[in-house]
Amino acid sequence: MVVLRDSSPGRPRVHRCPFHPAEAPHGLKAHIGHMHLGQRFAVTWQRWHATRALVLVPIVLIVSITLVDIHTPESVHLGPLLVVAPAITVAMGGGWLTGLIGVLAVVAQVLVAVFHGGLTTPNHICQIIGLTILSMLAVIVCLVRDRRRAELAQVRSVSEAAQRALLRPLPRRLGTVHLSCTYLAAAKEAHIGGDLYAVAHTGDHTRVLIGDVRGKGLNAVGEAAALMGAFQEAAHHLATLPALANALDRSACRYFAQFLGADDEVEEHFITALLLEIPDQGSVARLADCGHPPPLLISRGKVTSVPISAGPPLGLCGLTHDIRTSHTFLFEDGDTLLLYTDGLAEARDGSGAFYPLEERLAHWTRCHPDTLLECVRHDLLAHTGGALRDDAAMLAVRRTATTHAGHLGGELIGSDGRPMADLNRR
Repeated sequence: MVVLRDSSPGRPRVHRCPFHPAEAPHGLKAHIGHMHLGQRFAVTWQRWHATRALVLVPIVLIVSITLVDIHTPESVHLGPLLVVAPAITVAMGGGWLTGLIGVLAVVAQVLVAVFHGGLTTPNHICQIIGLTILSMLAVIVCLVRDRRRAELAQVRSVSEAAQRALLRPLPRRLGTVHLSCTYLAAAKEAHIGGDLYAVAHTGDHTRVLIGDVRGKGLNAVGEAAALMGAFQEAAHHLATLPALANALDRSACRYFAQFLGADDEVEEHFITALLLEIPDQGSVARLADCGHPPPLLISRGKVTSVPISAGPPLGLCGLTHDIRTSHTFLFEDGDTLLLYTDGLAEARDGSGAFYPLEERLAHWTRCHPDTLLECVRHDLLAHTGGALRDDAAMLAVRRTATTHAGHLGGELIGSDGRPMADLNRR
């Protein structure tokens, strides 16, 4: 459960999390489920009422304009205003509803003509014909819009399936760690971009990759997918993180040389990445930084940045000469490590101020990893006004005392941080 407490202007909101929803008692979880069901029904009911109320607007306009026009002198012609009714219906209904309102408007125009000089007058004939044509055009606009919406919905569905296939869901538990992730894409209607993350359990340790591809668009998505595939293969065969980083560097260089267009400069493409290795035994973890922002460690109620020296990014194609190193740090049971891309650290508000990630994390040191990322996500969107200039990926890793090695068939979480079971129910 997350409780939000309003704060004074200029001070961050405080989010308290006594427990994670997954850890709630069974009765409470059932109550929460009933609440969600009731809320969904209430939202649907409100939308239906709102739509019905909006439909009354063009009808009221038709009746009002007709009555006023009938009771005004014949020299005053208010009939042309009836075109407003089908015009505004386009924004709230489909082709059938717009056509019905158009017919009502034409009937009202005929009624006005009967009371004001008859149907044979040139003025009334022109008004009726013009209103009929404009109503038909409104119906055509509705049909074209609905067709475009259907095509867009199909494209979005295919795009979502393709993006989820590229950024695979992560296991909730792996080895001695609990994993939680979330992804915020800067592009509208997108679920992934150039940011990436992947995990692998190899023998007696868990390896984690998080990275950020320079650039945007399909090229960035392809580079991210290639690097994740190389990681999943190389993580099981190379003994050290520097060797793994060098292998990923060579893989990125091969991809750039083979798939980049003739107009692209290979040296302008690179990938910042962070490699994390957590042994199943002991309390020491290892990091290899390839030009990526350092992770934040939440331990004993304090938030600190892991002190490491950053190496060169991946994909510089021979400029690094295998000079990468790894660094060790203390990572004990109950500690949480937040890995993120620069889209989070460099997010700005309307005044240009950066998002104070480390400062905000200090309010959520007791949170479950899932709740922690949810708090950061909502707070980040509030800070930026919902408009991100760059993709932001976050991965929370908590070390637990219980070993889950080989537990690959457990609950999976998708790129938005939700369990895949929840994603399948949507």
